[in-house]
Amino acid sequence: MTPQDHAQAAADLLAAEAAGEQIGLLSLRHPEMGMDDAYAVQNAIYRAKLAAGQKVIGWKIGLTSKAMQYALNIDIPDSGILFDDMLFEHGATVPKGRFIQPRIEAEIAFVMKAPIGGADVTREQVLAATDYVAPSIEILDTRILRVDPASGKTRIIFDTISDNAANAGIVLGAEKHAIDAFDLRWVGAITSRNGAVEETGLGAGVLNDPVESVVWLARRMAQYGQSIEPGQVILSGSFIRPVECPGGSDIHADFGAFGCVDISFA
Repeated sequence: MTPQDHAQAAADLLAAEAAGEQIGLLSLRHPEMGMDDAYAVQNAIYRAKLAAGQKVIGWKIGLTSKAMQYALNIDIPDSGILFDDMLFEHGATVPKGRFIQPRIEAEIAFVMKAPIGGADVTREQVLAATDYVAPSIEILDTRILRVDPASGKTRIIFDTISDNAANAGIVLGAEKHAIDAFDLRWVGAITSRNGAVEETGLGAGVLNDPVESVVWLARRMAQYGQSIEPGQVILSGSFIRPVECPGGSDIHADFGAFGCVDISFA
């Protein structure tokens, strides 16, 4: 893909987000596209949103579980950018029409107190740079069709990364915990929709340890000249499959002693 292709794909995705209408698969439009192309499209969206006055509040890590990696035939996670207009309060209601096909995932969020970056970031550095951890919900959406109606071809990893790793929103629980207060591998969530349990999982599903997910992110960002800043929120990755959230969905993620997070969809 050329820089012009990257810019056009980013413009199309931004227009899709504004209109609430999905575009076709970029991987069909550009069968030659690769990982660097996908992040170049994401970066073009990032620059456009900054120019429009939005602020970066953090980063998300996706595809951290083996189940999701097997489903997309990849062996590495991906990442996306959290902007200030994506933040929802615990217990809030998402307005009707805000998203196209919303889904949610339960995750452990890291809130950072010190900058961290570089290709050689260590686990110990991540622990030292973390202010606190909290229960969270990530809201996913897709501005790209999940399946091409003509060919039956499904989205691939390059489509997802281009689309800001399918990120659309974040909900933080009220609880704040020291990084060493819990064994994060054993922090789990029972996630319910309208009172019925849909998914359960444990933190160990995230690269065996959510801390390692943040290590991966910091190292990956270094490849693109980026770093994690103080105050930023890091969504470390989901340990459940995405839960569909059509209108009228009330979501409750019960993390036990770690806390809980609620969000509703009008």
